[in-house]
Amino acid sequence: MTDKLVTHSLDGLVYTITLSRPAKRNAISDRLLDALEKAWDARPAEARVVILAGAGEHFCAGLDLSEHQHREPSGVMLHSQGWHRVFGKIHQTGIPVVAVLHGAVIGGGLELATSTHVRVAEANTMYQLPEGRHGIYVGGGASVRVARIIGPGRMAEMMLTGRIYSAEEGQQLGLSHYLVGKGEGLAKAQELAKRIAENAPLANYAMVTTIQRISNMSSDDGLYVESLMAAVAQTSPEVVARIGSFLNRKGMGPQT
Repeated sequence: MTDKLVTHSLDGLVYTITLSRPAKRNAISDRLLDALEKAWDARPAEARVVILAGAGEHFCAGLDLSEHQHREPSGVMLHSQGWHRVFGKIHQTGIPVVAVLHGAVIGGGLELATSTHVRVAEANTMYQLPEGRHGIYVGGGASVRVARIIGPGRMAEMMLTGRIYSAEEGQQLGLSHYLVGKGEGLAKAQELAKRIAENAPLANYAMVTTIQRISNMSSDDGLYVESLMAAVAQTSPEVVARIGSFLNRKGMGPQT
């Protein structure tokens, strides 16, 4: 199916959403954000993994400043919370999301990228938080998600100076999990998505919802929640069958 600003399609168990505003470097306008949310909400029930990509030469260049408008403080806050809602759906719904990063991953584009769970970056990827140069502050979740990945001190320096990180530097910082050649990102993402789709759906749900919540808890509370989720995930009929299959192939080496 096609939207003017976003395309989406299902291939087996993998649902792909593509930002399709290449002339604007997939910059996020209110209309694009709305289209992204509609594409997310339209995913078929059988989809087990989502791939998020950007058409053209860039993943996403962040907020579309040409559509920036003056708002009162309450309006700015509500606008920011709209971004939080959409990116929160991607991060917290319980479906693994694999991002394909290339070209500009800037500002809101980096906030969108870090709302996904597995990130594949091509060699020409560049990361930046230029909000300080524009006199504004991040509003799409970077203070939480980006700061947790690279550390609050490094994020502050990144914003203060407008520093640009290369694909290799981003890989070292954890902004990406895989680094591939130019044009190879989608194929790698599809490979990973198909592998993830083979996992038990409940296990995938546990991994993309529980770990990030435990990071907000005390150690004792985190260990308790871990035990609860282990009890839920490990007692399903599918797990019994999977462990039985594993035991039957004992001695055959590790499974990939």
